[in-house]
Amino acid sequence: MLYRTVPKTGDRLSILGFGCMRYPSTRTGGIDEERTIRQIRQAIDGGVNYLDTAPVYHMGKSEVILGRALADGYREKVRIATKLPPWSVFDRDDMERILDTQLETLQTDHIDYYLLHSLSKSSFESMKMLGIFAFLDSAKKDGRIRHAGFSTHANNAVFREIVDSYDWDFCQIQYNYLDEKNQAGTDGLEYAAGKKMAVMIMEPLRGGNLAGRVPAAIQAIWDKAPVKRSPAEWALRWVWNHPEVTVVLSGMNDEAHIEENLRVADTALPGGLLEEDLATIHRARDEYWRLMKVGCTGCGYCMPCPAGVDIPGCFASYNTHALFPHDRTTKFHYIGQHGGLMGEKSSAGLCRQCGKCAKACPQHLPIPALMKDVAREMEGMMGVVVPVLKGGLWCMNKLGRVRRFVTGDKSHA
Repeated sequence: MLYRTVPKTGDRLSILGFGCMRYPSTRTGGIDEERTIRQIRQAIDGGVNYLDTAPVYHMGKSEVILGRALADGYREKVRIATKLPPWSVFDRDDMERILDTQLETLQTDHIDYYLLHSLSKSSFESMKMLGIFAFLDSAKKDGRIRHAGFSTHANNAVFREIVDSYDWDFCQIQYNYLDEKNQAGTDGLEYAAGKKMAVMIMEPLRGGNLAGRVPAAIQAIWDKAPVKRSPAEWALRWVWNHPEVTVVLSGMNDEAHIEENLRVADTALPGGLLEEDLATIHRARDEYWRLMKVGCTGCGYCMPCPAGVDIPGCFASYNTHALFPHDRTTKFHYIGQHGGLMGEKSSAGLCRQCGKCAKACPQHLPIPALMKDVAREMEGMMGVVVPVLKGGLWCMNKLGRVRRFVTGDKSHA
């Protein structure tokens, strides 16, 4: 296993991190807890020392199972990363309650890497008003958290604003060879690294879509390469090729995939790809773009939208759905990111057809017309799904307040 150093702390982290959002399931659809624990320990025994979870993953069960997996001496071998969900925070007491509950759930006295989860511009402004920086300072001072950071799918401008707002130790962004200009992108990666922040990467395989069953035209490119690698290995090596990257998270839930990722992480040095390797990846990237429904490059010239639509983000989800129609999670990711579930609503259905975006688009895309297509394809169930999921998150938060009441802290119940 190769390791990279967190600039501000000197902490040495495995370049491969274990993402705890996609645990293996049983035939009946529940989490296969025994297999999950075996897989987590398999990764740790192979050198992984960074594990990333969150309260919302598996509707609260991810942290519970991770805490159990880290018994028997495994906690001392790793760094735990988990997240504070802004959508469950309404006052400073909620911050305290959620963190203390996480410590109990994870069976630990401290969180090594603590993130504000999936920050958007509005959720970040709300958290600042509620005193998030004072909370982070206090939690670091009393030892409950060691390092503070954030994750985000926001555009580059918002990302830079968040980076500049606080003395963060690290951040977490989506990054892969299709997202060089999407969300924070390469510019954001380099900007954060220039601030001496560690950068953790999520979605290096775009939820697994850049691995496994890829379009035939893409597989043909990999097959013609002089070096034989799986689609997953090509994608992971591309991310690790960037020296600014600290950890790449993989939602590993298959023993063979864990072994493959561990093998690749033994040799994936920054700057290790040859020019012909990069040319092969660029051909695959260009073919993906050719296959996409919308030729959006994610440049952001169309933003901000007066109606609040995340135009590049909506197009990215729409293209992913077109490329990987077998992936049933794409629409749910769209709803989560743009349907108002974990931040302000930014879906295509908000488009007012004003045309401002089309005038600014360097690709000359008919954006208002395309927004109708995106809404038609991606938002059919949004009016039903979002209220249901929001209700679930509200119940999780309410249960926390009830727990606080029955344990005696009645002043905040």
